[in-house]
Amino acid sequence: MTRSCPRSTSRSCSACSTDVTPLVIAHRGASWDEPENTLPAFRRAIELGADYVEFDVHATRDGSLVVGHGRPRASHQYPALEEVLDVVNGRIGMMVELKHPYLYRRHDVVRRTLELVDDDAVVLSFEPGALRTVRQLRPNLRTLQHVGFGVSLRRAAGAWAVGFSNERVTPRALERAQAAGFATTV
Repeated sequence: MTRSCPRSTSRSCSACSTDVTPLVIAHRGASWDEPENTLPAFRRAIELGADYVEFDVHATRDGSLVVGHGRPRASHQYPALEEVLDVVNGRIGMMVELKHPYLYRRHDVVRRTLELVDDDAVVLSFEPGALRTVRQLRPNLRTLQHVGFGVSLRRAAGAWAVGFSNERVTPRALERAQAAGFATTV
């Protein structure tokens, strides 16, 4: 049984389904065709028909919210979160990862990010506390807790889904997560 997708598309969405249909998630955009975490990478993921784009949000020292991972390359500057949202909103699902949300506490990365993302976004983090804050501020948003890095299924309680790394996933771990009612990503 497939429910209708919360995104503004006419097709049904396997993220909202009770079956196990795989989703195509363009990690950092179409990073195999374009430099990762760039506006061209996100546009290309949309062109290719990915279901979601995943990107990392973090604050710079001056408080700007940017999308990127690691050190930016000399040839590519991190785009501002607002620029990325202008490209992807309403065109593709978003998996918004809060990277080091407490590194610059004074910038309130979680609250400021939530003020900008649509209701159909999935917000993910390695930090259980950040996702608790997401659920307090925006209880209707779906959250995804990364597990296996010192975070157990028990600590993921309240999340819509759990995410496993390729290195740490096992069939048993997937079975346990699904039996506990979580959607899963690898």
